[in-house]
Formats: sequence, C-alpha cells, structure tokens
Amino acid sequence: MIYSQISTNYYLFHCRKTAHMDNMQGHPKLHFRCIECNEKSTELYRDYKHGVLKITICKSCQKPVDKYIEYDPVIILINAMLCKVQAYRHILFNTAINIHGKLCIFCLLCEAYTRWRQLPGSSSHSDPEDIIRYAKEWDFYKQFGIAALEQAAFLTGVFIVLFLATPKTLKSRFEFAFLLKALLLSSYGKLLLIPAVIWEHDYTPLCLKLITLFVLTSNTQAIRVTLNVSRALSLIAVACGLLLEIVLSSVQWTV
Repeated sequence: MIYSQISTNYYLFHCRKTAHMDNMQGHPKLHFRCIECNEKSTELYRDYKHGVLKITICKSCQKPVDKYIEYDPVIILINAMLCKVQAYRHILFNTAINIHGKLCIFCLLCEAYTRWRQLPGSSSHSDPEDIIRYAKEWDFYKQFGIAALEQAAFLTGVFIVLFLATPKTLKSRFEFAFLLKALLLSSYGKLLLIPAVIWEHDYTPLCLKLITLFVLTSNTQAIRVTLNVSRALSLIAVACGLLLEIVLSSVQWTV
C-alpha cells in the first residue's frame, strides 16, 4: 500500500471534489486518466479515513493511476519542463487547474514587453516629454495586440489541421475548449522571455530562439496527451500553426 501524509489529504480531496462537482453539472469529463497508459479511472485514490490513503492501481497496466498526487508541485513542474507524458496527463486530466486564461494574458504581456524592448529607443531612457512617453506606451499596446493576433493565428492553424485530420476527436465544444486549455497551459515557457531580455547579453537572440523551441515542443506534447494522437500529427499541427503565425507576422503593421 502507498500512503501519503495527512497534510496532503485536503489537496487531494479538493481536486476530487472539484472534478465530482463538474460531473454533477453535466461536465463531459467523467473520468480521471492513468498517467501511464491513458486508461480511464473512476478514482485516483481511496480514503480509508484517519489520514490513510491508498493509491488506486490501474486495471489495465497494473501501475498506480497517478503517482504524482503524492509528489511535491516543484517535482511535477520539473517533470513537465522535461515534457514527460505522465506529468502532462496528471496536470490536464487529474487536477482542476483553471489558470489558463490568466496565464495566456501574462504570456502575451511578456511577449509584448520583449518586442517593445527591442524597438529602437524604447528602453534607453525615460523621456520627460509627455508626447514621447505616450508614444512609447502606445508602442507597447501595439505589440501586445500583434502578439495576440499571432497567437490566435497559431491556434487557428493547429485547430484546422487537427479538425481535418481527426474530425471525430474534436466533435464537441468541450473537446475544443479542453485542447485550447492544454495549448495555453503548455505555453508557460514564454514566461522565460522576461529574464532573457532583462539580463541581456550576447546570447540573448539564441536564448529567445531556444525558448520558442521549448514552447513549441510543449505544445506538441500537450496535443499528443489531450487527443491521444501520434507524435507526427502533433508536429504537423504545430508546424502549420507556426507557419500561419509567421505569415501574419510578416505583415507590416502601420497603426
């Protein structure tokens, strides 16, 4: 038997209670998922009271359904950064994380700030003239809008490819919303743009390219886990989304 400390019981109970409330309200997500074989499970653990928990064993692979419910969040984050399928399944299927909207806005702000810092004269010094200061501020809002449009183009390209390749998988609004959530959560790597720009050095352009590669890799893994499709299809979908984003970024914005 695998046991956890009493202090973690409240976290586990909250995750299970939230999922149960979603089910009672007609939420299509009726099951948890085994992080090893992706089989559905009705529970992650069994509570024997008095702080004693037993992790549920998957009937298909005979392994714990979700070993990460006993892990520290930092360990889970590290495994997610390593793009492990098990960590992605735990985050997407077996927890109640709903910060994707706020994370998306914050990532767009990071990207807008990165682009704004690279504009000529935007961050060299603070000009006391109001008209200059407001012009610089408008440039930041403009970069935010462009980043949002390019993000929308990327997501549109991904959805078009996946819908054409697997129409039965994306057959309801919930599947679209869940995939969108997975893509937004897996874009957390954009948060690394801020330190890469603040601590600027000769290798900053290389760092920015590596961050982009990391985000695209995370997006690919999120698609694989969410839809249970092949790696090739995930790569094609991300590549098409990136191509559409590049096409839109080539437009000369004169606003």
